[in-house]
Amino acid sequence: MAQVLVVDDSTSMRTMVTATLTSVGHQVKDAENGKAALDVAKSGAFDVVITDLNMPIMDGITLTRELRSIPKYTYTPILLLTTESSGDKKAAGKDAGATGWLVKPFNPERLLSTIDRVLG
Repeated sequence: MAQVLVVDDSTSMRTMVTATLTSVGHQVKDAENGKAALDVAKSGAFDVVITDLNMPIMDGITLTRELRSIPKYTYTPILLLTTESSGDKKAAGKDAGATGWLVKPFNPERLLSTIDRVLG
């Protein structure tokens, strides 16, 4: 199973995503903002990163850009899980290097199928 980094400033959202992922055997670490996630990512190795877009300290697009600058995360799938659904935000996420975009509230089955798809 995959090592997944879940990033969201909402404790309840991190808990729900973590519960969904661990229910099928994935290993999860979490962080409450992009800066904390960047520190966790640098000290570990993750197969997938799932991040919120709007967070204090460092947002998800900046986190995505920062992760893409680290060689071990050049090709790691990064999914934005957010309430935002505008075309401009999606384009900004894609330009930063995001692999995919999921809109909250998330559907657990869709999240798991998306994880399976990006992991190949």
